[in-house]
Amino acid sequence: MNPNPPMRIGCGYDLHRLEPGHPLIIAGVKIEHDRGCVAHSDGDVVYHAVTDALLGAIGQGDIGAIFPDDDPKWKDADSSVFLREAALRVHGTMHGVGNLDVTVVLERPKLRPYIDQMRQKLADILGVDVSAVSVKAKTNEGVDAVGRGEAIACHAVVTTYAEVSPGP
Repeated sequence: MNPNPPMRIGCGYDLHRLEPGHPLIIAGVKIEHDRGCVAHSDGDVVYHAVTDALLGAIGQGDIGAIFPDDDPKWKDADSSVFLREAALRVHGTMHGVGNLDVTVVLERPKLRPYIDQMRQKLADILGVDVSAVSVKAKTNEGVDAVGRGEAIACHAVVTTYAEVSPGP
């Protein structure tokens, strides 16, 4: 059994209610909107889903295992802290991030104007070229809580690869 396979894949998912009076932060980008994410931290649905994908790829559980939402230390925390820690843990297993594919599901606002900025923020934190990061925005066509504008969801898939140790 190989404890460090050449490639690993992780998937992540997150969902938050949207309500007035909360900021809307998606992939580190603050977006002006009449609603934002209800969460213990800043509620960045993308950073949460990507954190779960990274942790899943290396078999280390999910965001709640490391940053429990009942710990006051994480109240209103910047979610980039979670993502950075997950990226460090990936590198600690002698793996690097290969690529990331993210789908944000939100009725409004339209995210097209923010996609490039989101991709760059993710690439910077993960230490990869922006070409290795994809962020897509979809609607739920008016169906369910996301479709009614009551929630935002995100799906993330990441690949990692075994880093080659330099020889003697």
